[in-house]
Amino acid sequence: MPDPLPPQPPPQDPRHDARQGQYQAPFQPPYPAAYQAQPGFRGPYGPGYGGAYAPQRARRSGWFWAAITVAIVGVVAIAMVGIVASMVKSLGSDANVDGLDFGDDSIAVIDVSGVIVDADTVDKQLEKYGKDDGVKAILLHIDSPGGGAAASQEIYHEVMRVREKQHKKVVASVESVGASGAYYIASACDKIYANPASVVGSIGVIMEWTNYGDLLKWAKMTHVTISHGEYKDAGDPTREMTPKEQAYFQSLVDNMYGQFVHDVAVGRHSTDAKITPLATGQVWTGEQALPLGLIDAQGGYREALMDTARSVGIKGEPHVVRPSKVRRGLLGLLNDDADGLFANPSQMLNRSPGFYFLWK
Repeated sequence: MPDPLPPQPPPQDPRHDARQGQYQAPFQPPYPAAYQAQPGFRGPYGPGYGGAYAPQRARRSGWFWAAITVAIVGVVAIAMVGIVASMVKSLGSDANVDGLDFGDDSIAVIDVSGVIVDADTVDKQLEKYGKDDGVKAILLHIDSPGGGAAASQEIYHEVMRVREKQHKKVVASVESVGASGAYYIASACDKIYANPASVVGSIGVIMEWTNYGDLLKWAKMTHVTISHGEYKDAGDPTREMTPKEQAYFQSLVDNMYGQFVHDVAVGRHSTDAKITPLATGQVWTGEQALPLGLIDAQGGYREALMDTARSVGIKGEPHVVRPSKVRRGLLGLLNDDADGLFANPSQMLNRSPGFYFLWK
């Protein structure tokens, strides 16, 4: 049997010198002289450990940062080109924007689109182009079912004023819809164009509001009104109308209806008696409306534009000017009142009776 192994001494830290009782730096193999001569050379443990040095990460060269700078400038330049191209495209191939000088003999195009709730914008545009001697005629590009009675009537009278006081020709071009209040406006123009499939007419008045009385009862809420005058709270949306109130509102609607019929008759160089049979709230296609005398010619925007240009002595392709549009970006939306972004349910409760020249 082999002799047992002699006992082994306990393991010692190789850095500990048993003879001197001192802690020594670890052994470090020498590095080749060529390697040590490299800039930034350091040993594996940094300064303080046997004087050795370890290599550092190499610094980026100037070409690297130059390339990064060029890339950033390139991205910004591409973004700017895209923004400019988008703006140019939005102007359209035949439309110039206010503020750019394209000479005289221009046709101004004003869009009347969507539900008409405010006359101020269109009125200001009509006034501006009416005073501009370089604008020979104004074309109302209409695509609207009408809207507020007073707003529609106000634009009608502004069109008539521009024609009579400024001696400026105003022509209407109906795209898809030119009904009720929008037709009211068109009837003030010198001439009305409409596509054969356009919808025009709807001469009439409507009054409406939301009655939420049952909703308040369901919610166990009570509406309190203190008033003086028999008709002061007429149209209260929390209760049913009385017969007298209904007759009262009907008289208002009838009066507005008479104004509508009369103004259309004046604008169309007709009479109330001839317009009244057509004033049933009914709409007609452009093809049907022509023999009824509600429009003057069938044709789209392009035909209306070229015919109008020729009628005022413009030869060839006319210069077209349009009002500059306000474009809002993301910051503009974020700065808006929140009610402009999200529907407020409380607005339903604030809705009061309204009178409309509106086709629904």
